Amino acid sequence: MTQIDFYTAAEDRLHTACRLAAKARSHGLRVTLFCPDREIAARLDRMLWAVPATGFLPHCAPDDRLAPVTPVLIDTAGDTHLHDEMLINLHTEWPAFFSRYQRLAEIVSGDDADRAQARGRYKFYRDRGYAIRTHDLSGTSA
Repeated sequence: MTQIDFYTAAEDRLHTACRLAAKARSHGLRVTLFCPDREIAARLDRMLWAVPATGFLPHCAPDDRLAPVTPVLIDTAGDTHLHDEMLINLHTEWPAFFSRYQRLAEIVSGDDADRAQARGRYKFYRDRGYAIRTHDLSGTSA
């Protein structure tokens, strides 16, 4: 069953996504960053060249010819699954395919609308019997 982690009170959801991807990579996990649109995907693409500050995270889109050997994928469609290790969801809704991954990370900012949408996702997962861990990022740099 998928392990679900909610990271709450994130100052910057995209920066937090990059940091979580870097941490997952340091543990040898492959990561898919599931983005709501191409604009967010492009911002993440640029950020992954500099976050973390000490290194570059190799990344590409799932349809890139190097995707099968690239550890971090930036996806907007959700229809190509090249691994099953970690999914970082940046959508406002739960990904229909989340259960095929071993781990799912949900990042929640302090914005009221974002928190309300996250509560809906939390309830969705909880009502289906998933174990959920929460991590309060207030006061941290993650």
